[in-house]
Amino acid sequence: MHVFIGGAYNGKTDYVRRLYEQQQMVMIAGELPQVAPACNVLVLKNLEKWLVTQNLEEDEQIVQKVLATLQELEQHCTLVLIVTDMGRGVVPMEKQARQLRDTCGRLYQALFKEAEQVVRIWYGIAEPLK
Repeated sequence: MHVFIGGAYNGKTDYVRRLYEQQQMVMIAGELPQVAPACNVLVLKNLEKWLVTQNLEEDEQIVQKVLATLQELEQHCTLVLIVTDMGRGVVPMEKQARQLRDTCGRLYQALFKEAEQVVRIWYGIAEPLK
């Protein structure tokens, strides 16, 4: 699994498209698919949109569900995740926004631990973290 993280509109998607342009790639946004499409590279982005449809009070179960699903998908193709850095220490006023930030933080920690490669994208420039 390869994870690319960065702020909103920092060039993550363009960077990943260029990186994998020579391979058969499928990009899915805002969903957590249960079945891998036929492709060499599966790119999942905007998992935050899927997360807001879940009960964020149960973040540990959510993290485990996502990891199990990703492990299954990874058996069929190269798995690439594009995730958005949530907040950089800014605590949202609304409870649901705080829960989303917290769940993303826990999920991203788990993803980074499992990932073979983690890269931060900062305005189109890649910085390998792992």
